[in-house]
Amino acid sequence: MALSEFEELISIFEVELKRGVLTLAILSQLESPQYGYSLLQTLIDKQVDIEAGTLYPLLRRLEKQNILESEWDTSESRPRKYYSLSETGKKLYHSLKASWQLQVDNMMNLIGGAEQ
Repeated sequence: MALSEFEELISIFEVELKRGVLTLAILSQLESPQYGYSLLQTLIDKQVDIEAGTLYPLLRRLEKQNILESEWDTSESRPRKYYSLSETGKKLYHSLKASWQLQVDNMMNLIGGAEQ
């Protein structure tokens, strides 16, 4: 397998891993309301690899699923839509967080001390 093919394979698997984690990353930052751009900056500052073109559709989907609530702030010259966890979202976040920790613990048991 050529190096570029291998790098492409790695990229495919990394996208699969990341896809499942982004929702949890977003939920973890919305226990207090944030507008989209501030959330994007917070995630980027915390080393989450996400782009606006991924975040905004995901926010809309989570809102449609009643996981997030939103409210417009029109007090400034530029209106901003603030997102926060709904009651369902709070329950989901805590459940996913526990599930994530279990997965991390299980994976550490499998690969934690393995030689690279």
